[in-house]
Amino acid sequence: MIPSVNLKPLHWHPWIAPVEVDDATPAQREAMKVTPSNKKISEYVRTLVHDPESYTARTVLFNAIMYVEGGLDRADRELGALGASIVNGCRYCAVVHARRHAQLAGSDAVVSAIYFDRTDALSARDAAIYRFARRLSVTPSEATPEDIAALRAAGMNDAEILDLIHAIAIFGWANRLMHVLGHADLNK
Repeated sequence: MIPSVNLKPLHWHPWIAPVEVDDATPAQREAMKVTPSNKKISEYVRTLVHDPESYTARTVLFNAIMYVEGGLDRADRELGALGASIVNGCRYCAVVHARRHAQLAGSDAVVSAIYFDRTDALSARDAAIYRFARRLSVTPSEATPEDIAALRAAGMNDAEILDLIHAIAIFGWANRLMHVLGHADLNK
C-alpha cells in the first residue's frame, strides 16, 4: 500500500513588490476582477497586475483552459498541470495542483503514487496522462503518435487530448512566470 502524501501549502514570495489593492489604478482594479480561479486576489495576481493588459489576456486564456465546462475532466487537467509542474521544477504549482487533483478526485491515491514514485500503481488513464504531461514538458517536439495512441487507448477522445495539451502547455508558461517573479517555501 502506498502511504498518503502530506502536501502542506506553500507560500509564494514575490521578488517584485505586489500592487497594493488600495493603490491600484482603475485598470489594475478592473484586471484583478479576473483572477485565475475567480476566488481571491493573491500576491501572485497583484504582482502580475503591474501590467493589467497582459495579466487580463493571460488570465482569460488560463481560465478558458483550466476552468471551462465540458471537455476533459477537471481532475485530468489538474493531473496534466501537476506533471508539467513537477518537470518544470515549480514546487508551488505542483503542490497546488496535486491538492486540487486530490480534492476533485476525492482521493489522494494518484498524487501519493506520483510523489512516492509508484506510477506503476496508477490506472492506465492516469498513467497515460501523467506520462504525456511529463513528455510534453521535457521536449514537446518529441511527442509521438504512440503517445496519442496511449491516451486514446485510455479512453480519451481527440477533444479531450487537445484540452490536455492546452493544460500542459499553459503550465510551461505559468511555471516560468512563478520562477521568474518569486520563489516558494513553507514559511509565511
